[in-house]
Amino acid sequence: MPSPCPPALPTPRHRDRLRAVWTVRAVWTVRAVWAVPGVWTLALGLWGLSRQNSVWRDEAATWQVARRSTGDILRLLENVDAVHGLYYLLMHGLFSCFGPGTTVLRLPSVLAMTVAAVCVASLGNRLAGPWAGLGGGLGFGLLPAVQFHLQEGRPYALVAAGAGISTLLLVTALQDRAGRDRAGRDQAALGRGRRSALWVAYGGTILVCGLLNWLSLMILPAHLATLIRARAARPVRVRWAMAATGAVAGVLPLILFTRTQSDQVSWIPPLTWHMLIGPAILLAIGALGALLDRPRAGRLSAASVGLPLLALPQLGLVGLSLIQPLFLDRYVLFSLVGLALLIGAAIGAAVRAARPRFPRASRMILPVVMAVATAALTPQFLAKRSPDSRVDDVLAVADDIRELARDGDAVLYIPAARRDTRLVSPGAFTGLRDIALAQGPVESGTLKGVEKSPQRIGAAMLTQDRILLVTDAGEVAPPLSTERDRVKTCVLREHFTPTADRQIRGRRVTVYERVHATPHDEPARAAKDC
Repeated sequence: MPSPCPPALPTPRHRDRLRAVWTVRAVWTVRAVWAVPGVWTLALGLWGLSRQNSVWRDEAATWQVARRSTGDILRLLENVDAVHGLYYLLMHGLFSCFGPGTTVLRLPSVLAMTVAAVCVASLGNRLAGPWAGLGGGLGFGLLPAVQFHLQEGRPYALVAAGAGISTLLLVTALQDRAGRDRAGRDQAALGRGRRSALWVAYGGTILVCGLLNWLSLMILPAHLATLIRARAARPVRVRWAMAATGAVAGVLPLILFTRTQSDQVSWIPPLTWHMLIGPAILLAIGALGALLDRPRAGRLSAASVGLPLLALPQLGLVGLSLIQPLFLDRYVLFSLVGLALLIGAAIGAAVRAARPRFPRASRMILPVVMAVATAALTPQFLAKRSPDSRVDDVLAVADDIRELARDGDAVLYIPAARRDTRLVSPGAFTGLRDIALAQGPVESGTLKGVEKSPQRIGAAMLTQDRILLVTDAGEVAPPLSTERDRVKTCVLREHFTPTADRQIRGRRVTVYERVHATPHDEPARAAKDC
């Protein structure tokens, strides 16, 4: 019986064809790894973007400032909100180009979170493989805090994007250095210009993040920990130090200036143990992901990048809050880039562990995890796209004011910050007189204007027959904190009676009418009694 012919060896042409096929597959795999999470996050952001045409108080600040002129914005920043100055100027440009609206207000955050998800996916792919990249990028968009700020007209999503970009640039620089060490001196000389561009881009990204929120500079200790863990070469450490120093120097004047506006955060409560439950859970999840990644000292890994980025900003904010109350999770929202990277690493580790024995089943791990997580979190997704997900709605109460107001009525605000309703919806207040206002927000360079003295406010109230009071609904109303507000409340209680009352989405408008007439010389005395 003739022996079987030996298998034919592939010809050079056949090998080239196979190599081309594998190259194309690798390129498309890389593109899918970042494109799928990007499209996923973008779709989540565009879903229900208007939130039923609602705008809450923090977004109202962005809205009203963005509609001012550049000169008026700069004058405002001298008195308040300098920490958000760069963001206000950005939104001013967008409002000038496209007009004010909920889409223009929130779309920058949607795009920024999309960029952050793409960065997480790219980092995961580079450090732990394509399954880790896909898992991390898709998982990032599912995180509840990301879902909240995905559709928020504030700067925190932009900082998260900056954290993702700067971390990707750092990893690129470290991997580029390792590749050049293997390639030799000739290749190193060719990449000198690229190295400089990388570090300039890195420093510029950190600088922009710091100008959007200077607490984001806690990215730098996280990146330093990554450099130490990866045992980066001395030239890399020097270039990182130069880029970091330049960024900090650029942000330092803002830090020093905003210290003069520290009263803005005086409302933040002191740190208590129950506030630490959330960060503790995040750190536990991140630590589990790092453990599954099994990092080795001297090797760049998802754990050596993600764990410091998650842990150090969280711990840093806790430490700062022991000195001055500052503990708000949105200030370190960017640390969730590290959490998502670690989640992706855990999924990648599970796929690798299952592949030898269950090759087909291993491919279903990520789809099953994402399906279960999406199903479990869908109620939260729906809730966060409802107007009730925020403490109030500045626009909703404007409709009640249009219905209740009459030409010539007076209007009051308790506290004065509730004047934001008029600043966002001025048409609803046509014909109403703001009898407490001495100087408007734009003219005074403030967010809520400057009001008259308590005695003058009380006297002006007693010359009115009908007053509309705009305030917070009972469940969210803070205690009276100023003498002006106490006088307003006292005069209304003693000399007026409520005839109509509407509450909607955290805001309240009440119509008061005079109980009895006051002689011409009595208003000042009656106001003084309050």
